[in-house]
Amino acid sequence: MEVVTGYVGHIVFRNEENGYTVFHLENDDGEVTCVGNFNFINEGELMELSGEYVNHSVYGTQLKVASHTVKEPEDLVSIERYLGSGAIRGVGAALAGRIVKKFREDTFRIIEEEPERLAEIKGISERKAREIAEQVEEKKDMRKAMIYLQKYGISTKLAAKIYQYYGIRVYKVLEENPYQLADNIEGVGFRTADEIAAKIGIHTDSDYRIRSGLFYTLQQAVGEGHIYLPQDVLLKRAAALLEIEIPNIEKYVMDLCIEHKTVMKETDGEIRVYPAHYYYLELNTAKMLHDLDIDCEMPEEMMEKRLRKVEENEKIQLDPMQHRAVIESIKHGLLVLTGGPGTGKTTTINTMIRFFDNEGMSILLAAPTGRAAKRMTEATGYEAQTIHRLLEVNGNPEEEGNSGGFMRNRQNPLEADVIIIDEMSMVDLPLMHALLSAVVPGTRLVLVGDVDQLPSVGPGSVLKDIIASQRFPVVTLTRIFRQAGESDIIVNAHKINNGEMVVLDNKSRDFFFLKRQDADVIISVVITLILKKLPKYVGASPNEIQVMTPTRKGLLGVERLNTILQRYLNPPDAKKTEREINGRLFREGDKVMQIRNNYQLEWEVCTKFGLTVDKGMGIFNGDMGIVTEINEYTETVEVEFDESRKVKYSFDMTEELELAYAITVHKSQGSEYPAVVIPLLPGPRLLYNRNLLYTAVTRAKRCLTIVGSDQTFQEMIQNKNEQSRYTSLAERIREF
Repeated sequence: MEVVTGYVGHIVFRNEENGYTVFHLENDDGEVTCVGNFNFINEGELMELSGEYVNHSVYGTQLKVASHTVKEPEDLVSIERYLGSGAIRGVGAALAGRIVKKFREDTFRIIEEEPERLAEIKGISERKAREIAEQVEEKKDMRKAMIYLQKYGISTKLAAKIYQYYGIRVYKVLEENPYQLADNIEGVGFRTADEIAAKIGIHTDSDYRIRSGLFYTLQQAVGEGHIYLPQDVLLKRAAALLEIEIPNIEKYVMDLCIEHKTVMKETDGEIRVYPAHYYYLELNTAKMLHDLDIDCEMPEEMMEKRLRKVEENEKIQLDPMQHRAVIESIKHGLLVLTGGPGTGKTTTINTMIRFFDNEGMSILLAAPTGRAAKRMTEATGYEAQTIHRLLEVNGNPEEEGNSGGFMRNRQNPLEADVIIIDEMSMVDLPLMHALLSAVVPGTRLVLVGDVDQLPSVGPGSVLKDIIASQRFPVVTLTRIFRQAGESDIIVNAHKINNGEMVVLDNKSRDFFFLKRQDADVIISVVITLILKKLPKYVGASPNEIQVMTPTRKGLLGVERLNTILQRYLNPPDAKKTEREINGRLFREGDKVMQIRNNYQLEWEVCTKFGLTVDKGMGIFNGDMGIVTEINEYTETVEVEFDESRKVKYSFDMTEELELAYAITVHKSQGSEYPAVVIPLLPGPRLLYNRNLLYTAVTRAKRCLTIVGSDQTFQEMIQNKNEQSRYTSLAERIREF
């Protein structure tokens, strides 16, 4: 590790988002180009850098900085250089020279203790003298605070965030209650705050720690899909986290209620504890659903007559349940349409659209993901968009109290007579709340989905709870239509859902089971299928064929599969740039997936000549794309998502991406692929259930191949143990 001291000369490049900077460092030995991440850096600052020299193919020798310290200028040249560098606003080189010439080694003492004396220098008024003193003091305070925070193992980047939030109060906050950091600073969780508290010497049974641990436990539960936890479950989980007994839990929960962080509610003798934000999301969602349920005044005879006319004109023949669904959508402000694959949901939606169109009503169509919206567009001939785009995302609606996450809201509602939302099983509570906030009573809302699929990745069980409330019209389609009945994928999906045995004789044209018992043999078969067998059979490229697996870990988990599949499906190539970032290898041409919602990411669609034809904000959990460029100099990775949307990620931000040659079944929701391959060996009973298998099978459009244990497959069909969620939207709806 090399250690170099010098002045920051010219800053060549700086990425303000991640602090990645390229600059020249000057000292007695000459000039060296340095690259690294710096939160605060100014030309003229004196710095001590530690790092290693690397040889860049284009830019030559560079010092790759691992750590750095900003040093206070000591000699006259350093002082003059620092003051005149632009670090202090309004002080240029000439003025810095005059200040140092007059006060010499005493310059900083004068600025800090007798700033009014700066006015003795020509060109400095009393007001300007005060401004200079304030800036020097501010930077001095910041540096001291950064050094103080780093003592507790806090990175420079996080220390900068903490100082920006608290300023000089940071010492008091850390000494009194470091757990505040977990509430206020993004990137500081309970565990980080707990480590800091331990180093400071705060007791493990302190009130601050217990309250923070309880709230953190609730937040973790939200991450698992729950809206609340029963108090006894909360106590058990929090005690395991904190590794202490928690006497009198009610006291701490009440304290959190007083701070408006939680809500406590007793239902049927059970005490439930909600994070306050999610309690009110559920309550308001129930109220808005209730307000939308307005009956239409059109006489039923007229509805029937006009519907018959649509059927004649469009040459559609609805079965009784489809017919009822269309009539219910005309009669009521809110309708839920549910059913499995091949049961005619698309035909029913198309008939609704034609009916409302004939009535001169404006219609909006949306789905949770880009892929689902694209499928909806193809199936209806009407433009469908993602719910996020429909609501015009412009911030982070997931932040508590941020109702400004979408442009469309209560003050600026959607302008439509009818709104149809598909793939409702994927819609979580926060997104449903945002959607309903933008729909005015009088608008018809049709919610379409398959209630037997896995619940949303985010918190809540919205579709299931709305149906369970028994307060709104629900039509369930069950009949499999003739053309769908020709597909064994659809027939077997319904058998799985009904708990019936599936015959695995491989006499099908689209449903295959290859029995293998060894993980490495299974992976070898999967690779052969993707590279040689399936592309020609289904008319798709290897990248369009999706491997899906129940788990992340293990011999057939996503993490191991992706490492192996990358090697075969996108092997190393001299023409492809690759880069290992935080222990993960990315290569140009890789298939990747966004693994969390990021509302700030900007995307753009360009012509082949580089002209921007469309741009917007937001890339969401489950969006898939291809790595098109890795730029070593700017430290960015460019990914092209569906609909040619290109996004640049800094190397730091690639933690939001993962390889997607193999994905979990949960992440496949709302998507459909020409061919799906599922490697399958025994796994945890709680996860390996009918619900998961049904969702996996229904993702395949033209061909499904399962490779592995037939016994595990049949056991999953019989295993009805779904991972239930603690939600209470159905109860909130019934209360209204």
